[in-house]
Amino acid sequence: MNFRKYLVLAGVTVFAAAGDSMLSHGMKQTGSISLNHLQGVIFAILNPWVAIGILLLLAFFSTYMTALSWADLTYVLPATSLGYVLLALVARFLLHEHVSPLRWLGIALITGGVGFIAGGPELTEHPKAAELDDQRAVAATSSPLLSKDAGSRAPNGVRS
Repeated sequence: MNFRKYLVLAGVTVFAAAGDSMLSHGMKQTGSISLNHLQGVIFAILNPWVAIGILLLLAFFSTYMTALSWADLTYVLPATSLGYVLLALVARFLLHEHVSPLRWLGIALITGGVGFIAGGPELTEHPKAAELDDQRAVAATSSPLLSKDAGSRAPNGVRS
């Protein structure tokens, strides 16, 4: 995996933790909202902390989609779960939330699991898919409709 891919995974981790933290801080300022009262939802979205949190979570989804475009979900999700560690640290020291010893144990288990995942391949190889690609390549080179001299022919031999 190259540096750019590590950067994308780091972006997923940081944007998720920062976005969730900002959103949490803003919603604590806003108070309880209900989807039955649209005015309260709009008021919450206009809170600067909530708005920044939403923007950071949009950045998270963008980097998450990027990561999923070149790696399996079973690789990306655990690799980015280090965000749980970052989120717990932010919650404890910046948001002044209580993080119980049981939660810290869970976070330690997640961190250990990430170590197992990081050593594996980022993308699953499918042998049958590779064989199909080879067969398609052979078929494309032997098909008269797909060959170079057939480029001016329309289907069924009709000239265009």
